[in-house]
Amino acid sequence: MHRSPGTRPHTLLGTLLLIGAVACGGDTPSEPEINDPRAVKSNPSFAVDIEEIFDRKGCTAGGCHGSAQQGGMDLRPGAAYTSLVGVTASAEAIARVIPGDPEGSYIVMRVEGRQSVGSRMPLGGVPLDSIDITNLRSWIAQGAAEN
Repeated sequence: MHRSPGTRPHTLLGTLLLIGAVACGGDTPSEPEINDPRAVKSNPSFAVDIEEIFDRKGCTAGGCHGSAQQGGMDLRPGAAYTSLVGVTASAEAIARVIPGDPEGSYIVMRVEGRQSVGSRMPLGGVPLDSIDITNLRSWIAQGAAEN
């Protein structure tokens, strides 16, 4: 094998692996960046922590669960709670949020990709990372309060 002076095979291989890893980011949940100010909360607030996820991930956009209210769900601040808690999903006959039961709540199934119908949410976006999923699950496990 002919190499240019100063070129090391392991450097070239490392570069190719890095390019491949970046190009194949796809559907794997992103992990928090090093300087990410978010954190796993012991008692997440719906208004502060959960609605922030919906907004940051683009769920409140007009064509999604904003003004278009896809699936009959409005995730904009002030409307999100009543669209979620104790409301049956339109895609499957499962409550979107079952207070105290994150495993059985349809919203958790959708963001984790465990649903039987449709696609993982957010549709076409980067899946929720471990911080967002943990906070969503914790909020539901602690009773899904409108706080």
